[in-house]
Amino acid sequence: MLRVALPHKGTLSDASIDMLREAGYRQRRDRRDLVQVDPDLDVEFFYLRPRDIATYVGTGALDAGITGRDLLLDSEAAAHEVLPLGFGRSTFRYAARPGTVEGVADLDGRRIATSYVGLVRSNLAANDIDAELIHLDGSVETAPRLGVADVVADVVSTGTTLRQAGLEIVGEPILESEAVLIGSDGNGDNPAVDQLMRRLQGLIIARQWVMMDYDVRVEAVDEACALTPGIESPTVSPLHDKGWVAVRAMVERAHTNSIMDELYGLGARGILVTEILSCRL
Repeated sequence: MLRVALPHKGTLSDASIDMLREAGYRQRRDRRDLVQVDPDLDVEFFYLRPRDIATYVGTGALDAGITGRDLLLDSEAAAHEVLPLGFGRSTFRYAARPGTVEGVADLDGRRIATSYVGLVRSNLAANDIDAELIHLDGSVETAPRLGVADVVADVVSTGTTLRQAGLEIVGEPILESEAVLIGSDGNGDNPAVDQLMRRLQGLIIARQWVMMDYDVRVEAVDEACALTPGIESPTVSPLHDKGWVAVRAMVERAHTNSIMDELYGLGARGILVTEILSCRL
């Protein structure tokens, strides 16, 4: 039986559960449930603290899990990233009071408050910086004001919380994080994990593409297909009116409206866009 860890609470948990449900896996209906078995697919799901998931997977107690890339690297567990999942994105950065730290090189000899000691330690070592790390479980942005630290290292989204605390961002991001599927370093190839990865990958691809159908005059079909080349090639079918053909192709979701504008300018009509639920390429 495949054993998979998922976040127990929060937005990461909700998005993970929704994605797995879309992938065809049975998921819990009650948030209080800590275990869910899918007998049809022979999978057992365990709902754990996101910070603990990499440790459970790294020890081999569980086969796979979904957690944040930042939490995986901070854990220093014997687990690796299998697939980025495209949600739960965040940026991890240093911040300090204005005028006190100009760049990453100025971190040498400073006191740095963070909830991610393992992640920051690795980053400092990579930059050959010797600093004192102060572990805090939360609200690290108050540490400089209270004199506990000179610098903080934390997750940043808009930066509003840091500015309210009188801090400014220092240097480039330490890490760009998102939700990831992880596996154990020591498990080797696992067909059940591979199947899980393919199902999730199918959903990720489907969210990046849409299916576009349209009718276009025969003399404009080559130009239209150049706008919608699809994956290998668009499907072109003759219509009852010999001067027209129907075209179907996958197009990138982000470019949908601009492509529709250009097709309409070529004379295409009956342009339809439909969602793709899942996709294997």
